[in-house]
Amino acid sequence: MSSTNIDFLYLSEEDMIAAGVKDMAGCVETMEEMFKLMKIGDYRMGGSNGNSHGVMMVFPDSSPFPNMPTNGPDRRFMAMPAYLGGRFDMAGMKWYGSNVENKKQQLPRSILMLTLNDKDTGAPLAYMSANILSAYRTGAVPGVGVKYFAKEDAKVVGVVGPGVMSKTSFAAIMAVRSGIETVKIKGRGAAAIENFAEHIRQEYPQVKTIQVVETVEKAVRGSDIVCLCTSSPTGDPKEYPYVSEEWIQPGTLFLCPAAARFDDDFILNRARNVTDNIQLYEAWEEECGYPAYNTVPIPAVHCMDLIHEGKLKKEQVDDLGDILTGKIPVHRQENEIIIYSVGGMPVEDVAWGTVCYRNALEKGIGTKLNLWKAPALA
Repeated sequence: MSSTNIDFLYLSEEDMIAAGVKDMAGCVETMEEMFKLMKIGDYRMGGSNGNSHGVMMVFPDSSPFPNMPTNGPDRRFMAMPAYLGGRFDMAGMKWYGSNVENKKQQLPRSILMLTLNDKDTGAPLAYMSANILSAYRTGAVPGVGVKYFAKEDAKVVGVVGPGVMSKTSFAAIMAVRSGIETVKIKGRGAAAIENFAEHIRQEYPQVKTIQVVETVEKAVRGSDIVCLCTSSPTGDPKEYPYVSEEWIQPGTLFLCPAAARFDDDFILNRARNVTDNIQLYEAWEEECGYPAYNTVPIPAVHCMDLIHEGKLKKEQVDDLGDILTGKIPVHRQENEIIIYSVGGMPVEDVAWGTVCYRNALEKGIGTKLNLWKAPALA
C-alpha cells in the first residue's frame, strides 16, 4: 500500500455509544488529567493567546440576499480547534451549527461533529458524531469540581434548568458523590421538569426524594450542590438567574456552566471564585470587550469585568489546575461557598474524543473511509 494512502474512521452516534462515550466516571477522570496537562502548558486552543473558546460566525439581523439566514436565538456556526499533549497527543476541531428552531423538527438545538487529526501531517484520523461527546464532557467538568470541592457527605442537589446540560452534570455528580438522596428541580416548563424527574427515577433509583420547586430560592436553600444550567438571553445581566447570599447554606458548591448572577459584595468579599481555566475568561474579556459579562453570562466572566474595574484582584480568582496540581489548597477555609465557573473548551472534546476513538479502534467499531490513495494535487 502506498505511503500516501490516507484512511480515517467514521463514527456515528451509535458507534460512539458502543465506544464508551457515556462512561461518565471515565470522562471525569479524563477531564481531570486534561486539566493537569493544561496547567503545565501542554495544550493549545485558538486565538492570539491560545485559549479561545472558538471562532463564531453569526448572521446579520437583516440581509438583502434572500438565501442568507438572518439572526435568531442560538443561530450560529462555530469552529473550536485544539491540541492536547500527554498521552493524548492529538489535534482536532469541533464544528457545529446551532438554531433554536431545530426543536420544531425534533432535532437538537446544535448538531456537532468532531474531527481528529494527525498532529504532524494534518491528515484526518477520525470524524465522529459529537453531540453526546460534547454533552458528557460538559457535564464531566462540573464533576471534577464536585469531586474536589463538594462535601463528602453531600445529600441534596438543587437543579435550576432541567435540560441536557443538567442531566450530564447530574451524572457526573453521581459518579463522584453517590450518596445524593434528594434532588430539587426548578424549571420553566412542566414537560422539561417531568422529563428530568423521570430520567432520575430511571437512571438513579437510589435517589430517595425528587422535589419540584417554584423558585430559584427554594432550589438553593438547604442544597449542598446547586447546578445552574439555564439558557438565558444575553445582554442584560439583570435577566440572568439570580442567587441571594442569604439563601445559601455554608459549604455549598455552585456549578455554573451557564448564566448565573450573584451580588458583587458577595463575590468580592465572601465567595470563593474558581474557574476551570482562568485564561479562557481572560480571552473572553479580550475578545468580547468590557463588559464581557453582557455577552458571556458565566460568573467568572463577571469577575474579569470586576478586575477590569479595579474592584477585584486577579489573585481572588482561583484556577482549577492550580488546585489539581497542589499549588493552592483544595479548600482555603472551612465551609466556604464556592462559585465554580465552567466555560467549555475544545480541548475537552479532543481529550474525550481521543479516548473514544482509541476505544473504537481496539473494539473494531466504526467505518473506515478513504480520503485518497494518492493526492491528485501534491
